[in-house]
Amino acid sequence: MKKFLLLTVAALLLTVLAACGGSDDEGNGDGGEEGSERPDELVMGFVPSQESDTIAETVEPLADRLGEELGIEVSGQVMTNYNALIEGMGAGQIHIGFVPAFGYVLANQEYDVEVILKSIRYGSSTYKAQYVVRSDSDIEELADLEGKVWAFPDQTSTSGFLFPASQLMEKFDIESTEALQTEFFSNSTQAGGHDTAAIAVYEGDADVATTFDDARGELEEEYPDVMDKLKVIGYTDEIPNDTISVIPELEDEFVQEIKDVFLSFNDDEEMIEIMNEVYNWDAIDEAEHSEYKVVEETYKKFQDDISLD
Repeated sequence: MKKFLLLTVAALLLTVLAACGGSDDEGNGDGGEEGSERPDELVMGFVPSQESDTIAETVEPLADRLGEELGIEVSGQVMTNYNALIEGMGAGQIHIGFVPAFGYVLANQEYDVEVILKSIRYGSSTYKAQYVVRSDSDIEELADLEGKVWAFPDQTSTSGFLFPASQLMEKFDIESTEALQTEFFSNSTQAGGHDTAAIAVYEGDADVATTFDDARGELEEEYPDVMDKLKVIGYTDEIPNDTISVIPELEDEFVQEIKDVFLSFNDDEEMIEIMNEVYNWDAIDEAEHSEYKVVEETYKKFQDDISLD
């Protein structure tokens, strides 16, 4: 009788172990265990640089082509901001994120998100942030910004917040981002996007906007006189371009397939046109974490001051 019970228990254990092993292999993409292979559906996350409905429609052919090449369903999901995108990746709901440098550093630190590719714009893998003011204002240099109203995209924007904040804090010996926003500036507003930050200055709702160089070009169709009405008074140091990053749960071999497909888009005029329309990408190149150390070091200067809620 004892022998029978032992055999029964052993059989049950083997069944349970087999079932656990099967779930690892399947991988459902919903924040499952590390080492899962392919999700049933691959989800790409974007943050709009334009109207949400527009970007959703624009990236659809990109998702379709990626799905065709990988042999699985691929969809694009537009998030409200970069923090939502990072949290979505942390929860395993977003598998591939189009994330700027600062957002990538946060996602890497919090959720081991891995950069695999980067954008190339105008032949360069780096860019600068700029300070935009009204041309008819008396603001000529960074020192003139004291007491003014600052519009920035959001606190997880590399060029819209991190690098300008770091530069101003160092230049004017400001202790915290809170002091920067409430004492150096008379007020600050989180505009939600580079375009909306610049528009706030254009319409007189803010005195200065910090954006990528040159965000004014994105507004010319709707605001034909924007290049005349807004002027640039300064730039930050060079910033690594934005990334295509993946969550750690994806199998290495599958990640390599994803990289290969995206890199093949360099020879596909239609796909590069889509990348350019969405984020002004002219090409896609391989990337490594070491390239984003400068962003990591910049963030460390005042990471305790930044609220991502």
